[in-house]
Amino acid sequence: MDRAELVRLATTGSVDDGKSTLLGRMLYDTKQIFKDQLEAVTAASQRRGNDYVDLALLTDGLRAEREQGITIDVAYRYFATPKRKFIIADTPGHIQYTRNMVTGASNADIALVLVDARKGLLEQTKRHAFIASLLRVPHLVLCVNKMDLVGYSQETYDAIADDFREFAARLDIGDLRFVPVSALEGDNVVTQSVNMPWYHGSPLLEVLEEIHIASDRNLIDPRFPVQYVIRPQTHEHHDYRGYAGLIASGVFRPGDEIAVLPSGFTSVIASVGTFAERLEEATAGMSVVIRLEDDIDISRGNMICRPHNQPQVGQDLDAIVTWMSESTELRAGSKYAIKHTTRWARALVRELRYRFDVSTLHRVQDATELSLNEIGRVELRTTAPLFFDTYRQNRQTGSFILVDEATNNTVGAGMIRGVTQ
Repeated sequence: MDRAELVRLATTGSVDDGKSTLLGRMLYDTKQIFKDQLEAVTAASQRRGNDYVDLALLTDGLRAEREQGITIDVAYRYFATPKRKFIIADTPGHIQYTRNMVTGASNADIALVLVDARKGLLEQTKRHAFIASLLRVPHLVLCVNKMDLVGYSQETYDAIADDFREFAARLDIGDLRFVPVSALEGDNVVTQSVNMPWYHGSPLLEVLEEIHIASDRNLIDPRFPVQYVIRPQTHEHHDYRGYAGLIASGVFRPGDEIAVLPSGFTSVIASVGTFAERLEEATAGMSVVIRLEDDIDISRGNMICRPHNQPQVGQDLDAIVTWMSESTELRAGSKYAIKHTTRWARALVRELRYRFDVSTLHRVQDATELSLNEIGRVELRTTAPLFFDTYRQNRQTGSFILVDEATNNTVGAGMIRGVTQ
């Protein structure tokens, strides 16, 4: 299990399409829940007058969620199979919680989009699929749920799959798959359904185990934003200087020549290690300490990269922003703090180019502001240069957050398209 691959999974879709029930079913059928958890859920289901065990209660943890039968905040759950370890983000379906859905899907390797077989594609289904494509989630699986309520009809499933293929053709989705399921009854979730002999594909869990995600990581562009400079200052380590952080992308090895931004100074990696051991190489997603052969002035917010493979450096950004504030709107002229990798600066909104109508994918060119849960394309000017790649190339160095300096609240999440022209 220590060597099993870790997969981040986000469930998306409209309200009452069965996202929480599907996750509960997967946890239950893979025997990932304890006896007392099942007893508590069974008792809660009986108190609510259900004649079945409501497995959605396994992921909906807030009292308000249980009372209303909805998901409000992102619920993270962990489970494992012999092949893979999964971190699941159960995201809300309500339109007013779109920002929570963005948070849950931002780091996902796979997005599950659920559709109620009785209702077909809804506005929120399209909204979440569009956001998943904006967030560059590499793999998308459409689960047509509640097949038991339409008599396990192949015609119903085929019609919904065809509708979604037509809609998805306008999106940027690299890998799209379809699975008909019944989360309540367990059909095609963990085991093959006997009720849908016309479906010749794998059950959902098998699909999730087999999707190849290793090639989704950016191992081509070495990027190491420095989080902390380690100087023990003890007698035996008086000359020790290490740079700690999370590798955003690429591979780092001892002996590699590197460059440091913004200074441009070069050096060679003396060692790469963790708290426990020295490593022959470290890859994207690992938290490590890098030591260099030369003493260079490096501080938090600097970027270690390769001399001949450097990120873009700029202060004028063209970006897509999801607005997350209930109390303020994004307008041209607004100023915010911006956090990009480990670097802080201030940012001025120079222009709101357009707002997306995520239901129709149309661009509202005359938009003057972004309100809660709205998404638009903006031009930003930062007070200090940022070291970035486009979000399409690198999700880690191509993303940022905007912070209201008066309240310290995160008010926006952004994806960099490039520099403004």
